[in-house]
Amino acid sequence: MHDIERIAVDSPYPPVAEQARQYIESNGQTVDHPHADRVILLYVRGRSSGVIRRVPLVSVADGDDLIIVASKGGAPEHPAWYLNLEADPKVWVRNKDEVFEATATTLEGEDRTLAWAKMIEVMPFFSGYETKTDRVLPVVRLSHRA
Repeated sequence: MHDIERIAVDSPYPPVAEQARQYIESNGQTVDHPHADRVILLYVRGRSSGVIRRVPLVSVADGDDLIIVASKGGAPEHPAWYLNLEADPKVWVRNKDEVFEATATTLEGEDRTLAWAKMIEVMPFFSGYETKTDRVLPVVRLSHRA
């Protein structure tokens, strides 16, 4: 087990905490999620508390990087994990049995357009989230840190 997993805190929302537990126990092989094969665990530092928080999210590979979307199901506000990574873009990612440090970058312009198109191609349901809100859904690149 990676050190980051020993100190991470899961969501207080039971279904999300359960997905994280399933992920850890099965190395991401068995997760109760409609897109379980694309779920990763993102570890972010709380912007106020400093506590490491663990969040299961779906992702799309883009070369060696991963792309995620801060959709919150189309809610009017950004998810807390996104606000946390804006404050500190140094994050950790668990992708199946691999844990690595990453830098989170919110994409803009053409980079966002291309990454968004890739996300929609693989998981078209994200386009529905976009229509439910006035905010631009942040598209984030997770790049391995050296």
